[in-house]
Amino acid sequence: MVRTRFAPSPTGEPHIGNIRTTIFEYLFARHENGKFILRIEDTDKSREVPGSKEKIIEGLKWLGLEWDEGPGVGGPFGPYIQSERLELYQKMAVKLVELGKAYYCFCSPKRLEEVRKAQAEKGEAPRYDQHCRDLSPEECQARLSKKEMAVIRLKVPEKGETSFDDIVRGKVTFQNSEIDDQVLLKSDGYPTYHLAVVVDDHAMEVNYVIRGEEWLSSTPKHILIYQAMGWKTPYYAHAPLILGSDRSKLSKRHGATSLTEYRDKGYLPEALINFLALLGWSPKENRDLFTKEELIKEFSLERIQKNPAIFDMDKLNWFNGQYIRKLDPEELSKRLQPFIPSDYDSELVKKVIPLVQDRMVTLKDFIPLTDFFFKYEIDYDKKLLLQKDRKGGETREALERVLEVIKKSAWKHEDLEKACRGLAEELKWKPGELFMTIRVALTGRTATPPLFETMLVLGKEMTVERLEEALVKLS
Repeated sequence: MVRTRFAPSPTGEPHIGNIRTTIFEYLFARHENGKFILRIEDTDKSREVPGSKEKIIEGLKWLGLEWDEGPGVGGPFGPYIQSERLELYQKMAVKLVELGKAYYCFCSPKRLEEVRKAQAEKGEAPRYDQHCRDLSPEECQARLSKKEMAVIRLKVPEKGETSFDDIVRGKVTFQNSEIDDQVLLKSDGYPTYHLAVVVDDHAMEVNYVIRGEEWLSSTPKHILIYQAMGWKTPYYAHAPLILGSDRSKLSKRHGATSLTEYRDKGYLPEALINFLALLGWSPKENRDLFTKEELIKEFSLERIQKNPAIFDMDKLNWFNGQYIRKLDPEELSKRLQPFIPSDYDSELVKKVIPLVQDRMVTLKDFIPLTDFFFKYEIDYDKKLLLQKDRKGGETREALERVLEVIKKSAWKHEDLEKACRGLAEELKWKPGELFMTIRVALTGRTATPPLFETMLVLGKEMTVERLEEALVKLS
Protein backbone atom coordinates (compact mmCIF):
# COMPACT_ATOMS: atom_id res chain seq x y z
CA MET A 1 0.00 0.00 0.00
CA VAL A 2 1.22 3.48 -0.90
CA ARG A 3 1.88 5.56 2.22
CA THR A 4 2.80 9.25 1.95
CA ARG A 5 3.17 11.88 4.64
CA PHE A 6 3.09 15.61 5.24
CA ALA A 7 5.52 16.36 8.04
CA PRO A 8 5.60 20.10 8.77
CA SER A 9 7.55 21.82 11.52
CA PRO A 10 5.46 24.18 13.68
CA THR A 11 7.74 27.16 13.02
CA GLY A 12 5.05 29.37 11.51
CA GLU A 13 1.96 29.15 9.36
CA PRO A 14 2.06 26.66 6.46
CA HIS A 15 3.71 28.27 3.43
CA ILE A 16 2.11 28.03 0.01
CA GLY A 17 5.16 26.20 -1.42
CA ASN A 18 4.93 23.48 1.21
CA ILE A 19 1.22 23.12 0.61
CA ARG A 20 1.79 22.55 -3.13
CA THR A 21 3.97 19.54 -2.32
CA THR A 22 1.43 18.40 0.28
CA ILE A 23 -1.25 18.44 -2.42
CA PHE A 24 0.98 16.16 -4.53
CA GLU A 25 1.36 13.78 -1.57
CA TYR A 26 -2.38 13.76 -0.92
CA LEU A 27 -3.39 13.28 -4.57
CA PHE A 28 -0.92 10.44 -5.06
CA ALA A 29 -2.06 8.60 -1.93
CA ARG A 30 -5.71 8.95 -2.95
CA HIS A 31 -5.00 7.96 -6.56
CA GLU A 32 -3.33 4.76 -5.35
CA ASN A 33 -5.95 4.05 -2.66
CA GLY A 34 -3.16 4.46 -0.12
CA LYS A 35 -2.75 6.36 3.15
CA PHE A 36 -1.93 10.03 3.69
CA ILE A 37 -0.28 10.72 7.06
CA LEU A 38 0.15 13.96 9.00
CA ARG A 39 3.16 14.11 11.32
CA ILE A 40 4.23 17.17 13.30
CA GLU A 41 8.03 17.52 13.41
CA ASP A 42 8.50 19.66 16.51
CA THR A 43 11.96 18.65 17.71
CA ASP A 44 13.57 22.04 17.01
CA LYS A 45 12.12 23.79 20.04
CA SER A 46 14.19 26.95 19.52
CA ARG A 47 12.30 27.72 16.30
CA GLU A 48 8.83 26.60 17.34
CA VAL A 49 6.14 29.28 17.13
CA PRO A 50 3.20 28.92 19.54
CA GLY A 51 -0.05 28.16 17.74
CA SER A 52 1.64 26.93 14.55
CA LYS A 53 0.53 23.33 14.97
CA GLU A 54 -3.08 24.46 15.28
CA LYS A 55 -2.71 26.69 12.19
CA ILE A 56 -1.33 23.77 10.17
CA ILE A 57 -4.25 21.54 11.12
CA GLU A 58 -6.74 24.36 10.55
CA GLY A 59 -5.31 25.04 7.07
CA LEU A 60 -5.40 21.40 5.98
CA LYS A 61 -8.99 21.04 7.16
CA TRP A 62 -9.99 24.19 5.27
CA LEU A 63 -8.42 22.81 2.09
CA GLY A 64 -10.18 19.49 2.57
CA LEU A 65 -6.93 17.48 2.67
CA GLU A 66 -8.10 14.97 5.24
CA TRP A 67 -5.40 12.71 6.69
CA ASP A 68 -5.82 9.00 7.46
CA GLU A 69 -3.38 8.93 10.37
CA GLY A 70 -2.04 11.69 12.57
CA PRO A 71 -3.00 14.19 15.28
CA GLY A 72 -6.68 14.11 16.09
CA VAL A 73 -7.15 10.92 14.07
CA GLY A 74 -4.69 8.48 15.60
CA GLY A 75 -3.39 5.40 13.84
CA PRO A 76 -1.30 2.27 14.37
CA PHE A 77 2.09 4.03 14.37
CA GLY A 78 1.51 6.92 16.78
CA PRO A 79 2.24 9.17 18.44
CA TYR A 80 2.41 11.40 15.37
CA ILE A 81 4.13 14.30 17.14
CA GLN A 82 7.91 13.93 17.20
CA SER A 83 8.48 15.46 20.64
CA GLU A 84 6.53 12.51 22.01
CA ARG A 85 8.92 10.02 20.33
CA LEU A 86 12.30 11.12 21.76
CA GLU A 87 13.14 7.78 23.34
CA LEU A 88 12.91 6.04 19.96
CA TYR A 89 15.35 8.49 18.30
CA GLN A 90 17.81 8.19 21.17
CA LYS A 91 17.69 4.41 20.96
CA MET A 92 18.27 4.43 17.17
CA ALA A 93 21.17 6.89 17.45
CA VAL A 94 22.93 4.71 20.00
CA LYS A 95 22.33 1.67 17.81
CA LEU A 96 24.01 3.45 14.88
CA VAL A 97 27.04 4.03 17.10
CA GLU A 98 27.08 0.35 18.06
CA LEU A 99 26.93 -0.59 14.37
CA GLY A 100 29.93 1.63 13.67
CA LYS A 101 27.84 3.92 11.46
CA ALA A 102 27.85 6.89 13.83
CA TYR A 103 30.08 8.26 16.58
CA TYR A 104 30.09 10.48 19.64
CA CYS A 105 31.45 13.98 19.14
CA PHE A 106 32.58 15.98 22.20
CA CYS A 107 33.67 19.14 20.35
CA SER A 108 32.58 22.35 22.04
CA PRO A 109 30.70 25.09 20.15
CA LYS A 110 33.81 27.26 20.53
CA ARG A 111 36.05 24.68 18.82
CA LEU A 112 33.52 24.15 16.02
CA GLU A 113 33.40 27.89 15.42
CA GLU A 114 37.20 28.04 15.22
CA VAL A 115 37.17 25.21 12.65
CA ARG A 116 34.57 27.06 10.55
CA LYS A 117 36.61 30.28 10.64
CA ALA A 118 39.76 28.47 9.57
CA GLN A 119 37.91 26.81 6.69
CA ALA A 120 36.42 30.13 5.60
CA GLU A 121 39.89 31.74 5.55
CA LYS A 122 41.07 28.95 3.25
CA GLY A 123 38.03 29.29 1.03
CA GLU A 124 36.79 25.82 1.99
CA ALA A 125 33.18 24.80 2.44
CA PRO A 126 32.22 24.65 6.15
CA ARG A 127 32.01 21.10 7.46
CA TYR A 128 32.99 19.05 10.49
CA ASP A 129 36.69 18.09 10.49
CA GLN A 130 36.05 14.58 11.93
CA HIS A 131 38.09 15.39 15.05
CA CYS A 132 36.20 12.83 17.19
CA ARG A 133 35.55 10.27 14.46
CA ASP A 134 38.18 7.76 15.56
CA LEU A 135 37.80 7.95 19.33
CA SER A 136 37.78 4.46 20.85
CA PRO A 137 34.58 3.11 22.44
CA GLU A 138 36.40 2.99 25.79
CA GLU A 139 37.38 6.67 25.66
CA CYS A 140 33.85 7.65 24.63
CA GLN A 141 32.31 5.72 27.51
CA ALA A 142 34.79 7.22 29.98
CA ARG A 143 33.96 10.75 28.85
CA LEU A 144 30.22 10.07 28.83
CA SER A 145 30.44 8.70 32.37
CA LYS A 146 31.95 12.04 33.41
CA LYS A 147 28.81 13.72 32.01
CA GLU A 148 30.69 15.39 29.18
CA MET A 149 28.31 16.91 26.63
CA ALA A 150 28.27 15.04 23.33
CA VAL A 151 26.37 14.78 20.12
CA ILE A 152 26.11 11.76 17.83
CA ARG A 153 27.26 12.25 14.24
CA LEU A 154 26.70 10.15 11.13
CA LYS A 155 29.90 8.38 10.02
CA VAL A 156 29.73 9.01 6.28
CA PRO A 157 31.94 6.69 4.18
CA GLU A 158 35.00 8.65 3.05
CA LYS A 159 35.08 6.98 -0.36
CA GLY A 160 32.57 5.90 -2.96
CA GLU A 161 29.24 7.45 -3.80
CA THR A 162 25.61 7.33 -2.78
CA SER A 163 23.01 7.11 -5.55
CA PHE A 164 19.25 6.84 -5.80
CA ASP A 165 16.64 6.83 -8.54
CA ASP A 166 14.41 9.85 -8.14
CA ILE A 167 10.98 9.48 -9.78
CA VAL A 168 11.19 13.05 -11.10
CA ARG A 169 14.91 13.51 -11.76
CA GLY A 170 16.13 10.03 -12.62
CA LYS A 171 19.40 8.78 -11.21
CA VAL A 172 21.01 11.20 -8.74
CA THR A 173 24.54 10.59 -7.43
CA PHE A 174 26.50 12.25 -4.62
CA GLN A 175 30.16 11.68 -3.87
CA ASN A 176 30.48 10.55 -0.25
CA SER A 177 33.52 12.80 0.16
CA GLU A 178 31.19 15.79 -0.27
CA ILE A 179 28.72 14.70 2.43
CA ASP A 180 29.28 16.10 5.92
CA ASP A 181 29.25 13.98 9.08
CA GLN A 182 25.88 15.38 10.02
CA VAL A 183 24.73 15.62 13.66
CA LEU A 184 21.99 13.04 14.28
CA LEU A 185 21.33 13.46 17.99
CA LYS A 186 21.99 16.73 19.82
CA SER A 187 23.50 16.93 23.31
CA ASP A 188 20.06 17.69 24.79
CA GLY A 189 18.74 14.34 23.58
CA TYR A 190 16.69 15.82 20.73
CA PRO A 191 17.22 14.45 17.23
CA THR A 192 18.05 16.54 14.21
CA TYR A 193 15.75 16.45 11.20
CA HIS A 194 17.93 13.89 9.43
CA LEU A 195 17.65 11.22 12.10
CA ALA A 196 14.03 11.82 13.09
CA VAL A 197 12.67 11.85 9.55
CA VAL A 198 14.30 8.52 8.67
CA VAL A 199 13.32 6.80 11.92
CA ASP A 200 9.73 7.98 11.64
CA ASP A 201 9.31 7.27 7.94
CA HIS A 202 10.56 3.74 8.57
CA ALA A 203 8.47 3.22 11.70
CA MET A 204 5.34 4.59 10.01
CA GLU A 205 5.97 2.53 6.86
CA VAL A 206 6.15 5.59 4.61
CA ASN A 207 7.27 4.23 1.25
CA TYR A 208 6.94 7.33 -0.95
CA VAL A 209 8.71 10.52 0.10
CA ILE A 210 7.48 13.44 -2.00
CA ARG A 211 9.12 16.73 -1.11
CA GLY A 212 10.59 19.91 -2.54
CA GLU A 213 13.78 20.09 -4.57
CA GLU A 214 15.52 21.94 -1.73
CA TRP A 215 15.72 18.61 0.17
CA LEU A 216 17.58 16.83 -2.63
CA SER A 217 21.02 17.26 -1.02
CA SER A 218 19.73 15.76 2.25
CA THR A 219 18.63 12.54 0.58
CA PRO A 220 22.05 10.79 0.52
CA LYS A 221 22.38 11.35 4.30
CA HIS A 222 18.99 9.72 4.77
CA ILE A 223 19.83 6.82 2.47
CA LEU A 224 23.04 6.17 4.41
CA ILE A 225 21.00 5.91 7.62
CA TYR A 226 18.55 3.51 5.98
CA GLN A 227 21.43 1.39 4.72
CA ALA A 228 23.20 1.45 8.09
CA MET A 229 20.06 0.18 9.83
CA GLY A 230 19.36 -2.40 7.13
CA TRP A 231 16.02 -0.79 6.32
CA LYS A 232 14.37 -0.57 2.92
CA THR A 233 14.75 2.85 1.32
CA PRO A 234 11.52 4.59 0.23
CA TYR A 235 10.91 5.90 -3.26
CA TYR A 236 11.82 9.58 -3.62
CA ALA A 237 10.21 12.26 -5.78
CA HIS A 238 11.58 15.80 -5.51
CA ALA A 239 9.14 18.37 -6.87
CA PRO A 240 10.47 21.48 -8.64
CA LEU A 241 10.89 24.84 -6.98
CA ILE A 242 8.18 27.47 -7.28
CA LEU A 243 9.48 30.81 -8.54
CA GLY A 244 7.89 34.23 -8.67
CA SER A 245 6.67 35.77 -11.93
CA ASP A 246 10.11 37.41 -12.32
CA ARG A 247 11.72 33.96 -11.93
CA SER A 248 13.31 34.89 -8.59
CA LYS A 249 12.81 33.00 -5.33
CA LEU A 250 9.16 32.98 -4.32
CA SER A 251 8.45 35.59 -1.64
CA LYS A 252 5.62 37.68 -0.22
CA ARG A 253 5.95 40.25 -2.98
CA HIS A 254 4.87 37.53 -5.43
CA GLY A 255 1.84 36.69 -3.29
CA ALA A 256 3.47 33.82 -1.38
CA THR A 257 1.61 34.36 1.84
CA SER A 258 0.51 31.67 4.26
CA LEU A 259 -2.35 29.31 3.60
CA THR A 260 -4.73 30.88 6.12
CA GLU A 261 -4.06 34.33 4.64
CA TYR A 262 -5.42 33.10 1.31
CA ARG A 263 -8.49 31.86 3.14
CA ASP A 264 -8.90 35.22 4.88
CA LYS A 265 -8.48 37.07 1.58
CA GLY A 266 -11.47 35.25 0.16
CA TYR A 267 -9.95 32.49 -1.95
CA LEU A 268 -11.84 29.22 -2.29
CA PRO A 269 -10.05 26.03 -1.20
CA GLU A 270 -11.02 24.17 -4.36
CA ALA A 271 -9.58 26.96 -6.53
CA LEU A 272 -6.33 27.00 -4.56
CA ILE A 273 -5.95 23.21 -4.81
CA ASN A 274 -6.55 23.31 -8.56
CA PHE A 275 -4.08 26.17 -9.05
CA LEU A 276 -1.33 24.68 -6.88
CA ALA A 277 -1.70 21.18 -8.33
CA LEU A 278 -0.73 22.58 -11.73
CA LEU A 279 2.45 24.22 -10.39
CA GLY A 280 5.00 21.63 -11.47
CA TRP A 281 2.58 18.92 -12.58
CA SER A 282 1.00 18.56 -16.01
CA PRO A 283 -2.21 16.61 -16.69
CA LYS A 284 -2.66 14.51 -19.80
CA GLU A 285 -5.47 16.75 -21.00
CA ASN A 286 -4.72 20.30 -22.11
CA ARG A 287 -7.08 22.07 -19.71
CA ASP A 288 -6.92 24.01 -16.47
CA LEU A 289 -10.04 23.38 -14.41
CA PHE A 290 -10.16 20.15 -12.40
CA THR A 291 -12.23 19.18 -9.39
CA LYS A 292 -10.37 17.49 -6.55
CA GLU A 293 -11.87 14.17 -7.62
CA GLU A 294 -10.66 14.68 -11.20
CA LEU A 295 -7.17 15.57 -9.95
CA ILE A 296 -7.08 12.38 -7.88
CA LYS A 297 -8.06 10.33 -10.91
CA GLU A 298 -5.46 12.01 -13.17
CA PHE A 299 -2.50 12.38 -10.83
CA SER A 300 0.76 10.51 -11.30
CA LEU A 301 4.26 11.19 -10.02
CA GLU A 302 5.70 10.61 -13.49
CA ARG A 303 4.03 13.81 -14.74
CA ILE A 304 5.73 16.02 -12.16
CA GLN A 305 8.04 18.33 -14.08
CA LYS A 306 11.72 19.02 -13.47
CA ASN A 307 11.69 22.70 -14.36
CA PRO A 308 10.69 25.35 -11.82
CA ALA A 309 7.02 26.31 -11.69
CA ILE A 310 5.96 29.96 -11.92
CA PHE A 311 3.59 31.39 -9.35
CA ASP A 312 1.26 33.75 -11.24
CA MET A 313 -1.11 35.72 -9.01
CA ASP A 314 -3.25 36.73 -12.00
CA LYS A 315 -3.70 33.06 -12.84
CA LEU A 316 -4.76 32.26 -9.28
CA ASN A 317 -7.28 35.11 -9.42
CA TRP A 318 -8.62 33.70 -12.68
CA PHE A 319 -9.05 30.28 -11.08
CA ASN A 320 -10.82 31.76 -8.08
CA GLY A 321 -13.19 33.77 -10.24
CA GLN A 322 -14.04 30.66 -12.25
CA TYR A 323 -14.84 28.69 -9.10
CA ILE A 324 -16.94 31.51 -7.64
CA ARG A 325 -19.03 31.55 -10.83
CA LYS A 326 -19.59 27.80 -10.55
CA LEU A 327 -21.22 28.06 -7.11
CA ASP A 328 -24.99 28.26 -6.87
CA PRO A 329 -26.23 31.40 -5.06
CA GLU A 330 -27.25 29.43 -1.99
CA GLU A 331 -23.77 27.94 -1.58
CA LEU A 332 -22.07 31.24 -2.36
CA SER A 333 -24.12 32.98 0.33
CA LYS A 334 -22.79 30.43 2.84
CA ARG A 335 -19.20 31.00 1.72
CA LEU A 336 -19.70 34.77 2.06
CA GLN A 337 -20.77 34.65 5.70
CA PRO A 338 -17.30 35.32 7.17
CA PHE A 339 -16.89 38.32 4.86
CA ILE A 340 -20.14 40.23 5.43
CA PRO A 341 -21.49 42.01 8.53
CA SER A 342 -23.78 39.92 10.70
CA ASP A 343 -26.57 42.50 10.38
CA TYR A 344 -26.82 42.11 6.60
CA ASP A 345 -30.21 40.75 5.54
CA SER A 346 -29.51 37.19 4.38
CA GLU A 347 -32.42 37.19 1.93
CA LEU A 348 -31.19 40.43 0.38
CA VAL A 349 -27.70 38.91 0.08
CA LYS A 350 -29.16 36.02 -1.94
CA LYS A 351 -30.97 38.47 -4.23
CA VAL A 352 -27.83 40.53 -4.80
CA ILE A 353 -25.46 37.61 -5.46
CA PRO A 354 -26.60 36.91 -9.06
CA LEU A 355 -25.98 40.56 -9.93
CA VAL A 356 -22.27 40.50 -8.99
CA GLN A 357 -21.22 36.84 -9.07
CA ASP A 358 -19.64 37.17 -12.52
CA ARG A 359 -17.60 40.16 -11.38
CA MET A 360 -16.19 38.70 -8.18
CA VAL A 361 -12.56 37.54 -8.06
CA THR A 362 -12.49 36.76 -4.33
CA LEU A 363 -15.16 36.52 -1.66
CA LYS A 364 -13.94 39.83 -0.23
CA ASP A 365 -15.10 41.56 -3.42
CA PHE A 366 -18.75 41.18 -2.46
CA ILE A 367 -18.89 44.13 -0.04
CA PRO A 368 -17.17 46.73 -2.27
CA LEU A 369 -19.35 45.66 -5.21
CA THR A 370 -22.65 45.71 -3.32
CA ASP A 371 -22.52 47.81 -0.15
CA PHE A 372 -24.96 50.38 -1.57
CA PHE A 373 -27.70 47.73 -1.44
CA PHE A 374 -27.33 47.46 2.32
CA LYS A 375 -26.95 51.13 3.28
CA TYR A 376 -29.87 53.41 3.95
CA GLU A 377 -27.90 56.46 2.82
CA ILE A 378 -25.15 56.68 0.20
CA ASP A 379 -22.58 59.41 -0.25
CA TYR A 380 -21.09 60.62 -3.53
CA ASP A 381 -19.96 63.74 -5.35
CA LYS A 382 -22.88 65.34 -7.18
CA LYS A 383 -20.57 65.96 -10.16
CA LEU A 384 -20.92 62.27 -10.94
CA LEU A 385 -24.58 62.91 -11.79
CA LEU A 386 -23.60 65.30 -14.58
CA GLN A 387 -22.77 63.66 -17.87
CA LYS A 388 -20.49 65.24 -20.45
CA ASP A 389 -21.84 68.60 -21.68
CA ARG A 390 -24.94 68.25 -19.50
CA LYS A 391 -25.72 71.07 -17.09
CA GLY A 392 -27.23 70.79 -13.63
CA GLY A 393 -30.56 72.17 -14.71
CA GLU A 394 -31.20 69.74 -17.53
CA THR A 395 -29.90 66.85 -15.40
CA ARG A 396 -32.32 67.83 -12.65
CA GLU A 397 -35.17 68.02 -15.18
CA ALA A 398 -34.25 64.58 -16.54
CA LEU A 399 -34.24 63.04 -13.07
CA GLU A 400 -37.61 64.63 -12.27
CA ARG A 401 -39.04 62.98 -15.38
CA VAL A 402 -37.37 59.67 -14.43
CA LEU A 403 -39.00 59.92 -11.02
CA GLU A 404 -42.40 60.40 -12.62
CA VAL A 405 -41.88 57.35 -14.84
CA ILE A 406 -40.63 55.23 -11.96
CA LYS A 407 -43.61 56.02 -9.74
CA LYS A 408 -46.03 54.97 -12.50
CA SER A 409 -44.07 51.83 -13.48
CA ALA A 410 -45.48 48.33 -13.10
CA TRP A 411 -42.05 47.50 -11.61
CA LYS A 412 -40.93 44.90 -14.09
CA HIS A 413 -37.57 44.83 -15.85
CA GLU A 414 -38.96 45.20 -19.36
CA ASP A 415 -41.36 47.99 -18.34
CA LEU A 416 -38.64 49.96 -16.55
CA GLU A 417 -36.20 49.65 -19.42
CA LYS A 418 -38.79 50.53 -22.06
CA ALA A 419 -39.95 53.58 -20.12
CA CYS A 420 -36.44 54.89 -19.49
CA ARG A 421 -35.34 54.35 -23.08
CA GLY A 422 -38.44 56.13 -24.30
CA LEU A 423 -37.72 58.99 -21.93
CA ALA A 424 -34.13 59.29 -23.15
CA GLU A 425 -35.40 59.57 -26.73
CA GLU A 426 -37.96 62.17 -25.70
CA LEU A 427 -35.34 64.24 -23.83
CA LYS A 428 -32.85 63.78 -26.69
CA TRP A 429 -30.35 62.09 -24.35
CA LYS A 430 -28.34 59.06 -25.30
CA PRO A 431 -29.68 56.08 -23.32
CA GLY A 432 -26.20 55.49 -21.86
CA GLU A 433 -26.08 59.06 -20.56
CA LEU A 434 -29.43 58.88 -18.84
CA PHE A 435 -28.78 55.41 -17.48
CA MET A 436 -25.45 56.56 -15.98
CA THR A 437 -27.11 59.47 -14.18
CA ILE A 438 -29.77 57.14 -12.78
CA ARG A 439 -27.08 54.62 -11.81
CA VAL A 440 -25.10 57.21 -9.84
CA ALA A 441 -28.27 58.46 -8.14
CA LEU A 442 -29.15 54.93 -7.01
CA THR A 443 -25.71 53.56 -6.10
CA GLY A 444 -23.30 56.46 -5.71
CA ARG A 445 -20.93 54.96 -8.26
CA THR A 446 -20.42 54.62 -12.00
CA ALA A 447 -19.68 50.88 -12.17
CA THR A 448 -22.44 48.65 -10.83
CA PRO A 449 -24.47 45.58 -11.67
CA PRO A 450 -26.99 46.02 -14.55
CA LEU A 451 -29.16 49.07 -13.87
CA PHE A 452 -32.66 47.65 -14.02
CA GLU A 453 -31.77 44.50 -12.05
CA THR A 454 -30.28 46.83 -9.44
CA MET A 455 -33.52 48.82 -9.30
CA LEU A 456 -35.60 45.69 -8.84
CA VAL A 457 -33.43 44.49 -5.95
CA LEU A 458 -33.38 47.94 -4.30
CA GLY A 459 -37.16 48.04 -4.53
CA LYS A 460 -39.47 50.80 -5.65
CA GLU A 461 -39.49 52.66 -2.34
CA MET A 462 -35.69 52.87 -2.04
CA THR A 463 -35.31 53.71 -5.72
CA VAL A 464 -37.72 56.65 -5.37
CA GLU A 465 -35.99 57.86 -2.19
CA ARG A 466 -32.55 57.88 -3.81
CA LEU A 467 -33.77 59.69 -6.90
CA GLU A 468 -35.32 62.32 -4.64
CA GLU A 469 -32.03 62.63 -2.72
CA ALA A 470 -30.20 63.16 -6.02
CA LEU A 471 -32.59 65.98 -6.87
CA VAL A 472 -31.79 67.61 -3.54
CA LYS A 473 -28.06 67.39 -4.36
CA LEU A 474 -28.70 69.16 -7.67
CA SER A 475 -30.86 71.93 -6.22
